[in-house]
Amino acid sequence: MRVSARTDYALRALLVLADRAPALVKVEVISAEEGMPRKFVEVILGELRRAGLVVSRRGSDGGFGLAMPAERITVGDVVRIADGPLGGEPGRAGAAPGRLADVWTAATVSVADVLDRTTLAHVRSGCLPDHVRELAGRGGEVR
Repeated sequence: MRVSARTDYALRALLVLADRAPALVKVEVISAEEGMPRKFVEVILGELRRAGLVVSRRGSDGGFGLAMPAERITVGDVVRIADGPLGGEPGRAGAAPGRLADVWTAATVSVADVLDRTTLAHVRSGCLPDHVRELAGRGGEVR
């Protein structure tokens, strides 16, 4: 699966916020710690704020913070905010002929299942859900 820079940066920024919660973190700190372009981080955090995943406060003591606990924010939420629907959501797979549509639908459901059942808290702690660990352990089998 390809992960866009937009999704990667959004997740990395959210993980910084999760690590520092409940404190607010300035864009400059996130940008410097993660080696990401400041302007890109600002844009992504603005999108995440409009989507309700982060809060912001202006001023010298301002910055960004999580709008809810890391346990409630899934990787799937972030992917959809950063890049839109997952491939095949909704109905793209239906354009494929015959049983091929079933293959694309199953693949999309499988990816969505992993992303929607994995939270920032899981990633942050390194304690991934069992089904994710199992699939990740089979990663060498993918060709």
